[in-house]
Amino acid sequence: MPWCCGVSIDNILTKNKYELGNCSTEAGCDCVKFQKSCLSAKFTKSALQRKYDGPNSWGKTYGEHKAFLEFSMEQYKDIQEFCKTLGIDFTASAMDVVSLHQMDSMNVPFIKIGSGDANNFPLLKQAAALQTPLVISTGMQTFETVDRIVQIMESANKRNFALMHCVSSYPTEPQNCELPRILWLKEKYPNIVIGYSGHEMGIEISTAAVLLGARIVERHFTLDRNQKGSDHKCSLEPLQMKNLVCGIKSLKHTLNSSTSLTITETISLLDESADVRNALKCSTIEKIMMPCEMNCRDKLGKTLVAAKDLPKGHIISPADLCVKVSEPNGISAEYIDDVVGLQLTQSVSVDEPLFWDHMNNEM
Repeated sequence: MPWCCGVSIDNILTKNKYELGNCSTEAGCDCVKFQKSCLSAKFTKSALQRKYDGPNSWGKTYGEHKAFLEFSMEQYKDIQEFCKTLGIDFTASAMDVVSLHQMDSMNVPFIKIGSGDANNFPLLKQAAALQTPLVISTGMQTFETVDRIVQIMESANKRNFALMHCVSSYPTEPQNCELPRILWLKEKYPNIVIGYSGHEMGIEISTAAVLLGARIVERHFTLDRNQKGSDHKCSLEPLQMKNLVCGIKSLKHTLNSSTSLTITETISLLDESADVRNALKCSTIEKIMMPCEMNCRDKLGKTLVAAKDLPKGHIISPADLCVKVSEPNGISAEYIDDVVGLQLTQSVSVDEPLFWDHMNNEM
């Protein structure tokens, strides 16, 4: 599995894609990663129509904002070809089932499944059936959900996948990084490659993640952290990215694929950095959704919605359900198996989120 640094780039930077690609290559990154969404497959109509007029907005509604930021397939293919000329891999996070198969058709080296879809079991099952390797982030998820991810992969005889420790907070404060979870993941899943997807400021904490055993590192990348858009604040600029990659690759020569350091050794090697010390603290051994992740979960967490108009009295089947970002949020996506087989006590319209009081739970 390659050592990777991810890239999230606004559509406003399309004209700068060559500079971004060159900077990524010059920094020594192995891969440039974008995000791919089919908006109608990822969001309900109500989620796309909600007002969105904050300082980082590119449209009057959230749908207009997201449409502005989204590349077309033609643009992705153009960027992929340019990356080939630079000798750097290209891929993207697949944010919905449509995008999953679009990325697979592009013969990318791997497909990223973001934290927002780590509990999207229908998407994970389709991803597990692909030959393409997967890199799966675990932000906002419990250990039980991570276990379910692994079960889905193993049930499909999927071996070429990796799990990423991640905290879905932008930027992530050092005390919320909870790096010891990397050690837990390595111990729990010794035959699975473990990585780190970081959203913190700076590079020391990501370096510490490698010392603890992370074998893939993903960081957001920007040409200018002062640009419009909330993502830029937790992104690395070119010199920072170069310093991070150089530092990681120097460690690669001293750490073999199975080596990791203790927390004490990591602190000592990084000159007792206060940020690293805070990042190496863990509030609980149990993986839970952290308070700092609630904003992201409320905004982008996937819930169960009706795939078609469903009448009162209908017994819910898997074909009746979709997993989308909805407005308002409904039943969280990981409860899909609990919902299938229940009877509706009221009708539910297509694209409408499901709630527990829509169903008879006593069947």
